[in-house]
Amino acid sequence: MTQEALPPLRDALSQAGLSADKRLGQHFLLDLNICRKIVRLSDLLPGETVIEIGPGPGGLTRALLEAGARVIAVEKDRRFLSLLEALAPASGERLRVVNADALGIDEAALADGPASIVANLPYNVGTPLLIKWLTGPFRPRSMTLMFQKEVARRIVAEPGSGDYGRLGVLAQALCETSIVMELPARAFTPPPKVDSAVAHLIPRAGRPGDALVQALQKVTHDAFGQRRKMLRSSLRAMGGEALCLSVGIDPLSRAETVPVEGFLDLAASVLKAGTGTQSRPER
Repeated sequence: MTQEALPPLRDALSQAGLSADKRLGQHFLLDLNICRKIVRLSDLLPGETVIEIGPGPGGLTRALLEAGARVIAVEKDRRFLSLLEALAPASGERLRVVNADALGIDEAALADGPASIVANLPYNVGTPLLIKWLTGPFRPRSMTLMFQKEVARRIVAEPGSGDYGRLGVLAQALCETSIVMELPARAFTPPPKVDSAVAHLIPRAGRPGDALVQALQKVTHDAFGQRRKMLRSSLRAMGGEALCLSVGIDPLSRAETVPVEGFLDLAASVLKAGTGTQSRPER
């Protein structure tokens, strides 16, 4: 894709009289060099289909198209549709713009085949979207996602750290996770109040089955929902002390000290006791 005929992003925004809407958590990344770096860090396959969420004026969209990706840009804010559609003539028919709320879309139907997700996510829906992609029916090949830095740190956090919680357990149980880039607030327009980071997630080959994932969601919800309590208390509805002892976990421990493998064992034990037998996969 050639960019010569396209106006700079700031000029395109100015000409259209557009600005970020704080209610939608919008903070635009207008530096194309940074956008290109994010695309390189995504490790996309040649010609791969990419779902981009919240493209706004299209900085990351331009970089994805420039790299040869087939892009499905999902934008909720109708104000930006004309800016995105203006990229179509130079895209070689590799851009599809969809006006929709990402929380409600069927990604598998949109992509109609394997796809990755690359996005500078709106801050106010970043975590719900990640949990949807981790636990729902759509199986992205990879996810390269911009979050508030504190959220990205929770995704990769180790047991015992202040950032370790339910999001980290779910993400690490289902994916290989890493932070591949950090960005200061001043990199965005308008600058948010916090710094940001890009997390890269690659689904594990031995992904747990859907029933085990559902059990893991329930166990982590109860354990971290009352994280100051010992597991024998927070997991009482699922067996409490007996459940913990069945998988070799101290019932007096608290959720933030239990490794991901321990939560997978707890979920497998809950599933075995309640809805059938399923051992957890090797990681």
